Amino acid sequence: MASRLNPYISFGGDARQAMEFYKEVFGGTLSLSTYGDAGRPDAPEADKIMHGMLETPSGFTLMGADSPPGMEHTTGNNFSVSLSGDDDAELRGYWEKLSAGGSVAVPLEKQMWGDVFGMCTDRFGIPWMVNISEPEG
Repeated sequence: MASRLNPYISFGGDARQAMEFYKEVFGGTLSLSTYGDAGRPDAPEADKIMHGMLETPSGFTLMGADSPPGMEHTTGNNFSVSLSGDDDAELRGYWEKLSAGGSVAVPLEKQMWGDVFGMCTDRFGIPWMVNISEPEG
């Protein structure tokens, strides 16, 4: 898989409805995973969206999720730029450059869903999410 760059939107509890709406608008294939699907079936947020992805026939990719417990949700400041793919060296290189001189909110490390993931804000105040998956096949 090539690396992908797209917007990632955080929602305050209505990610499912929003992502379904965007599917109606743009068409395409929508996949949704809840916190319960990720191994937290008894958590209060088990039915909330941990990760959603819409891929459209026009080549658009839109990702979104409900803000996890403990993370503040502020409308207007609820966007990040997402970099994802399976090229470990390429994505780690982007991470190193983006996080240099900025701040790291989540270190780039293995997460409960199995991928390597990190969140940082670059020196210009732009929030980034980097997700490195295992190569397919």
